[in-house]
Parts: sequence; structure tokens; C-alpha cells
Amino acid sequence: MTPDTNSPAIELINVSRRFLTPDGKSMTALRDFNMSVARGEFVAVVGPTGCGKSTTLNLVTGLAKPSAGEVRVMGAPVDGIDPRIGFVFQTDALFPWRSVIDNVVAGPLFRGMEPEPAYAAARDWLARVNLSMHATKYPHQLSGGMRKRVGLARAIIYEPQIVLYDEPTTGLDPIVSDSIDKLIIRVRDQLKVTSIVVTHDMRSARRVGNRVMMLHEKKLYANATPAEFFASTDPIVRQFVDGVADEKETLI
Repeated sequence: MTPDTNSPAIELINVSRRFLTPDGKSMTALRDFNMSVARGEFVAVVGPTGCGKSTTLNLVTGLAKPSAGEVRVMGAPVDGIDPRIGFVFQTDALFPWRSVIDNVVAGPLFRGMEPEPAYAAARDWLARVNLSMHATKYPHQLSGGMRKRVGLARAIIYEPQIVLYDEPTTGLDPIVSDSIDKLIIRVRDQLKVTSIVVTHDMRSARRVGNRVMMLHEKKLYANATPAEFFASTDPIVRQFVDGVADEKETLI
């Protein structure tokens, strides 16, 4: 099949995702969800906890399947893990028994790359994320921000066509979060890849995205430029951006 070069990089079409909890209850993560991300675009996805943000990333990567609807990447239906996608996990998900450079090089070696070019690529990306001096250390010897940078190098060593970030600044202090944002922006500008970052950090959403999408009640609620989104007078958007609880839901 000839690739459709005019199609969006990522499309979710009328997607629903349901699953069973360990106690047998049916839960809905997304409902009749539609989303389209153009090639080369960087989208920040925001919304309250449990609205389906991480589920969206899992569907795009092929880590989860929709219960209804269709997920397409580069014009083709998603069918399993796609090697064109790099994924930066919310937790660093590093192998604790491997050194930093061996964590970064694990994927390329598993995919059959020869060791010499694989390690050369790993050293290059560790230099780009300012970790060359820590290549032989182990994850437990690194700070949280450094482990995030290792995870980023591991995700982009293939120079993928799409990079997905799941809460890359969660658990980091403001200074370290700022450094991660700057690194993400540098990757965005250097690789020109399609990217989605799921985040609760409003400063990060404002800085890194060309567009901001907000999920609410399992659906896409807002879709705007950062300037438009943060200037919105919509009460639901405003409540989320300002971090103000709905009085009807206040417990005190």
C-alpha cells in the first residue's frame, strides 16, 4: 500500500476505550473521542486526572486497543507497537541493573543494530541531553531529572517520526522542570518530529506546544493555540487553568 503522505500524523476517530477493573467493574477511559495531529505539530494535552490523557498515548503507541473506533498513525491503522514512535514514560522505566549508556543502547541492540554504531548513537544522544559524564553510572546514582533525560535519550535515539511524552515533569522541582522543558523544545526544533506531551504543568503546556488540547469527561473539550487557550473565558477551561475547584464539588 502506498503511504498517504497527506494524512495527519495521528488520528483518533470516534474512539472509545473501556476496560474492567480488578474487582470486575466496567470503566470508560475515553468516549466517542476524536483527535487529529498534523505532521510536524507539537500538541500539549491537558485535563483533570482520569480524563483519558495517558490512555490516548497508549492507544497511539499500540500499547492499548480501542473498544470502538479507529486509531491511525501516518494514515494507517495502528496494529501493535510502532517502531516509528518514541515514548517517554511518566516513570523513567529504566533497567536498574544497566548503566546509563546501556539503558540507552538496549533498544537499538534489541532491534538488531550492530554494537559499534548503536553505542556511537547512544554517546551522541547522551551528549545532547548533557549526560556524557554520567554514562557509566546506574539509575540509582542519578537525580530524578537526570533519569528523565536518560529516558528521553532512549526514546529519541532512533530519531523517530513521532515522540510522545507522558507527564515528563511530574515530581520534579520548578528548576528541573524548566530544564526538561528546554530540552523538549530543543528536541522539537532539531528533529521537527510530531509530538504530543501529556501534562498537568500549565507553564509547560504554554511553552512547548503549538496547540493545546483539553480533555474533559472522556472527550476532547478544547482545541486552540496556547494564546487562545490561556485567554479563554470558557468556565471549564478557566477553572482548570486557574486551578480553582468547583464549589459544588468542594469537600470543606
